[in-house]
Amino acid sequence: QVRLVESGGGLVQAKGSLRLACDAFGPTDSMGWFRQAPGKEREFIAAINRSGSSTVYADSVKGRFTISRNDLKNTLYLQMNSLTPEDTAVYYCALGTFYRDYQKVDSWGQGTHVTVSS
Repeated sequence: QVRLVESGGGLVQAKGSLRLACDAFGPTDSMGWFRQAPGKEREFIAAINRSGSSTVYADSVKGRFTISRNDLKNTLYLQMNSLTPEDTAVYYCALGTFYRDYQKVDSWGQGTHVTVSS
């Protein structure tokens, strides 16, 4: 199983920005980001294919978040702009198969906390 390590979480004010990173230790394919807010189920938010040529986003983040990858560094990114308190959650990096309405995760990261203050 591939080890995934997220970083970049923290506290940010509303309307601010934050960039998350996920370092992958092992071979990768399609990768994605999920988040889980307190008291809620884990939610798929974005994914990118192996080559980086195709991305998919949940409606809740489309236009505000951008997923990208740097395969030379074996790192996945999530640029988050125009953050709101509703974006407060633990953000998880994942490796697997991803479509907007279907996701199969083979490996999870440990998560990184993002808190957006109003």
